[in-house]
Amino acid sequence: MTGQSPSQQQPGTSLDQTLEKTETVAAEVQRAADNLAVVNNVLEQELPADVQVGEVAQALEHTGRLEKKLAESAEALAEVNAALSQEIEKRNAAA
Repeated sequence: MTGQSPSQQQPGTSLDQTLEKTETVAAEVQRAADNLAVVNNVLEQELPADVQVGEVAQALEHTGRLEKKLAESAEALAEVNAALSQEIEKRNAAA
């Protein structure tokens, strides 16, 4: 901590830190989605069709939905990061 109150700190400093954190989270979410997609694809390709029934079929379907949801969340985070970055630029320009 610099000993400055929030009003005395450089404009955008806490927003910069927030942006860094959200970018890290977005990257982690995207990696998780990518990894889940790979696992799901391998299972679908390597498991014989006669095994992909019942609970196994449900699990494959569920992991597919999870991968899609994670990918959508990563996209939403990327949009938030872009908006946050623009706000930081505006504040820095006004300072």
